[in-house]
Amino acid sequence: MSVLDRFRLDGKRLFITGGSRGLGREMALAIAEAGAEVVLVGRDAASLEQTAADIVARGRRSATIVADVGIPAEAERACQVALEQHGPIDILINNVGGRRIDIPTTELPLEAWQSILDLNLTSTFLCTKLIGGAMVARGTGGRVINVSSISGLVANRGIGGRSYETSKAAVIAFTRATAADWAPHKVTVNTIAPGGFMTAPNQRWAQLNPEMIGTFKGQIPAGDFGQPEDLGPLAVYLASDASRYMTGATLVIDGGYTLW
Repeated sequence: MSVLDRFRLDGKRLFITGGSRGLGREMALAIAEAGAEVVLVGRDAASLEQTAADIVARGRRSATIVADVGIPAEAERACQVALEQHGPIDILINNVGGRRIDIPTTELPLEAWQSILDLNLTSTFLCTKLIGGAMVARGTGGRVINVSSISGLVANRGIGGRSYETSKAAVIAFTRATAADWAPHKVTVNTIAPGGFMTAPNQRWAQLNPEMIGTFKGQIPAGDFGQPEDLGPLAVYLASDASRYMTGATLVIDGGYTLW
């Protein structure tokens, strides 16, 4: 097998949360281009259908599931539908997440704290348990890719909502523990930790906090924010046989921001 052939994903099937927009969309498109079929999960039916059509245009099959996986019951339902109607699943990307709030810890209501933990952490746990658990039970291996953030490694400056940093750090810890448990089953579990990428939510943050975003950009050694398509090749690597011997790793892609 050639080096490039080890990156092929023909005959594989991906389940990705938050797969219709931003970083999730670009990872889904890249994995489809490498040969996999894709099951997209998200809240917005229109954007799901658009991304599914773009996958079909690349010659791959795609299915959509409308669900808000930040709600635990919805995450469970989406996984069950995928396994029953679109299984088996070979690759899981737990991509959905976000900060959504800018509230100091001293003023943060418990329900707001819990909602962000459910969005970033509980959704990752449930999809890993159900979709990844099916990989373990099947006994033929698989790939789990969790999307954390550099905010799981450092604290963001000038913004509240520390439930985000907390939940993203927990995703990294959960990844490492699950990787250790599942390595004997040939199911790898790794984390991508993106830095600053100008997705739609971050564009909104930039409009509300232009000085903070300007400071952030100025502290990136590479000199600029990443583009969503920069994540595609990394996702293909982690989903493919090329990463067979990597598990429990956190791969930072941030233009060098966390080097300072």
